[in-house]
Amino acid sequence: MPKPITDPFVLHACEMLSCVGPCVAKRMFGGWGISVDGMNIGLIAWDTLFLKTNAETEPQWLAAGGRPFVFEAKGKSTQLHYFTPPEETLESPALMRPWAQLALTAAVAARTPAKTRRPKKP
Repeated sequence: MPKPITDPFVLHACEMLSCVGPCVAKRMFGGWGISVDGMNIGLIAWDTLFLKTNAETEPQWLAAGGRPFVFEAKGKSTQLHYFTPPEETLESPALMRPWAQLALTAAVAARTPAKTRRPKKP
């Protein structure tokens, strides 16, 4: 049985993101991954919430002053498609909703389509 989540920030982030569906938080690389319907929409690292982006949604995050998720590995900086939402969004689900929806949209777009089966040749 998994341990219950007791981290107050993780619980709060899930509450704010629940406007797009039931959130599941799982430990991941010293931080947390947050998913909705099995799709990762966010992560928490260094007590900071980052939400999923893609090339189409990234300009909106940049325009809002979002900071990208960047980490160091083997002496190299790596940036993932996650940005911080505006700080005030952590105050209410209504303020978080448009940003959570953008993250969910990016997560859905990142899903690889299932391979279609070709009909068998007669």
